[in-house]
Amino acid sequence: MTEILDCPEGVVRCASIVKEGGVVVFPTDTVYGIGCDPYSDSSVARIFEIKGRQEDKPLPVLAASTEDAEKIVKLGSAGRALADKFWPGALTIVAPLADHKISDRVLAGGRSLAVRVPANKCALDLLSMCKYLVGTSANPSGRPAPKSAQEVALEGYDALLVDKSALIGMESTIIDIATAGAPRIIRQGAISAGEIEEVLGQSS
Repeated sequence: MTEILDCPEGVVRCASIVKEGGVVVFPTDTVYGIGCDPYSDSSVARIFEIKGRQEDKPLPVLAASTEDAEKIVKLGSAGRALADKFWPGALTIVAPLADHKISDRVLAGGRSLAVRVPANKCALDLLSMCKYLVGTSANPSGRPAPKSAQEVALEGYDALLVDKSALIGMESTIIDIATAGAPRIIRQGAISAGEIEEVLGQSS
């Protein structure tokens, strides 16, 4: 049976569930996410099953800070400039993998990892205890991402962490600095291409 937990009181319990291999739904600054320990193959497999997501699609990981993010990916100068400007916030950066203990299922056969530091106190409190979380939107694959706990239309996860703070209601922008010759936006979201290009122009 799914546990319903309120922020901030339920954060400790939610973190315990993650550390025990569980799958949780939680708020971020953009939309509600579903996540687990990114080092646990079996937990990550459950995320794909619950969402009905194809396993050849990699999953993003949330970190508590830029410092923590740099322990699992190689941001480089462009990535650091973007992180300095937009983290915590609604930018996901795809960068070369640095921590090869991350579950291969998260990477979906690739050598890069999408990472983000969210600007939501509830999520950051949870991350301060878990350090890293798989953090993909809490919706069936192909359906709209939930903007509130009430909109979460998934089954089979272990806990729902509810937060009353307002969310952006739009998914993060994703920029790839790992696989192309130059940084490339692969999903336009809450942060505009112009804002990103301005930062990259200043850092080059």
